[in-house]
Amino acid sequence: MTHDPLGRRNNIHWLWLSLLVIVLDHGSKFLIERDLPHFAVQPLIPHFNIANMHNTGAAFSMFNTAPAAAFIVLGAVVSGLILAWMRRHPYDQRLLGAAFSLILGGALGNAIDRALRGYVVDFVDFYVGSWHFAAFNVADSAITLGAALLILEMLLSHRAERKALLAAGAASMPPSGAAPPSGSARSEASKEP
Repeated sequence: MTHDPLGRRNNIHWLWLSLLVIVLDHGSKFLIERDLPHFAVQPLIPHFNIANMHNTGAAFSMFNTAPAAAFIVLGAVVSGLILAWMRRHPYDQRLLGAAFSLILGGALGNAIDRALRGYVVDFVDFYVGSWHFAAFNVADSAITLGAALLILEMLLSHRAERKALLAAGAASMPPSGAAPPSGSARSEASKEP
C-alpha cells in the first residue's frame, strides 16, 4: 500500500479499478471487432442492439472532426492530473478515489484505441423507434459513472457541511425553553468572584 509523506494511505490503491475498466473495455472491443463487421448491427432485446461503430470523436461521438492526436494528448493530461490527485490525497476520500479511477480507466481505454486504431470502437446502441442514442462503449460508461460519482460526492460534501454548520450554530444557542438570566441574577452573578 502506498503512503503519503505524512504517513497516511493514499488513493493509489484504486488503480485496480482503472485496470479493470481497461481490460473490460478492450476485451469487449476485441470481441466486437472480431465478430461483427463495421457498421453491422445485432439486435439483442427491444430497444438495445450491439453494433460495430468507429468513432473518431470524443465520448458519444462529440467533436468527431478533431484529430486523434488531440484526444490522445487530452487523455494523457487528464490521466496525469488524476494520478497526481490520487497520490496526494488520503485514503479516506474513497468516493473520489473510485470516481477518478473510473474516469482514468475510461480515458486510457479510449486513448489506447485512438493510438492503436485511429478511432474508438463503440458498440452499445440504445434506441426508441427510429431515434438512436449515440453508440458508446465500456470506457464511455466508466467515464460517465465516474462523473456521476463526482457529482454525488459534491452533493454529499455540501450536505455534510450544512449539517456541521447547523450543529455548530445549535451548539452556540442557549437551550430552548431556558429563560435568559434576569437583571438581578445577572448583577448577582457579576458580584461573585
